[in-house]
Amino acid sequence: MSRVPAGRSVSVRVPASSANLGPGFDSIGLALGLWDDYVVSTSEEAGLDIEVTGEGAADVPTDGRHLVHATMQHTWRALGAEPPPGLHIQATNGVPHSRGLGSSATAIVAGVIAAQALSWGAEGNGYAAWPAPGATVPVDLGLATHLSSELEGHPDNASASVHGRLTVSWMPDGSGLDRGERTVTACLDPHPDVEVVVFVPETQLATRSARAVLPARVSLAAAAAGAGRAALLVHALTADPSHLHAATRDWLHQEARRPSYPATMELVDLLRSQGHAAVVSGAGPSVLVLTTTHAAVDVQAGPLAARWERLTPGVPARGATVHVR
Repeated sequence: MSRVPAGRSVSVRVPASSANLGPGFDSIGLALGLWDDYVVSTSEEAGLDIEVTGEGAADVPTDGRHLVHATMQHTWRALGAEPPPGLHIQATNGVPHSRGLGSSATAIVAGVIAAQALSWGAEGNGYAAWPAPGATVPVDLGLATHLSSELEGHPDNASASVHGRLTVSWMPDGSGLDRGERTVTACLDPHPDVEVVVFVPETQLATRSARAVLPARVSLAAAAAGAGRAALLVHALTADPSHLHAATRDWLHQEARRPSYPATMELVDLLRSQGHAAVVSGAGPSVLVLTTTHAAVDVQAGPLAARWERLTPGVPARGATVHVR
């Protein structure tokens, strides 16, 4: 086992994401142009020092429970690397927490990426030359997706944060029939006319709470309807946005969660009644609208606007990045 070298420092940037997009439950993700930024440094001086500013700063632990730190330790174990004696993490959070915008996935992805980067070249008893400041550090994005998806329990948010753009992902089912052991992600370019509008409330909802109300079984008719709309969704997002409203119908999770976020479903219902392709963003309570560039201005919360912050974050063409400090 090789030790991660001390005296290294990297900057990591990871975008937010929206998952499901209606019928693409636990499989389809979309990167969003809201960002978490981290500076992670190793030291010979033993100890852990974590500074957090921005979204959720008052509620984020600054000890070993911090999600980036915990994920880095997990990643180093997976890589067979010994952690450095000291670690400093400076987090600037731009992704709202517990709003259905993938904040836990951004932190997990950041941890996996940072751990890989800081251990780069540390193999056996020799170390490759550390790149110059500003240089990109080579990391395995496939491994980042897989480890992040395992920790998240589903690959939709993590894959979008790692790769950017639109992603469709699946995890091996353990049968061996998938011909692989890693999470697999197909990365797609959204149609150039596709625009995203996000409505973010002040209220929070933990993902585990939203998942707890989902039924263990659904009807064959609901499963078939959902599969058809998920396929149409990929076509609409990449080739023909005119189908977005029909493509975002869902039968698996949104109605089951309605009691958990009535205000969210009130806004979804209002927007869909106006012809907009509105969905619950991830596990909620934010609302995502998939629209087109010329129609985005018409996507408004109307009488409900006072309760929601309206954002147009865009869809970044790249996901997580890591550079030498």
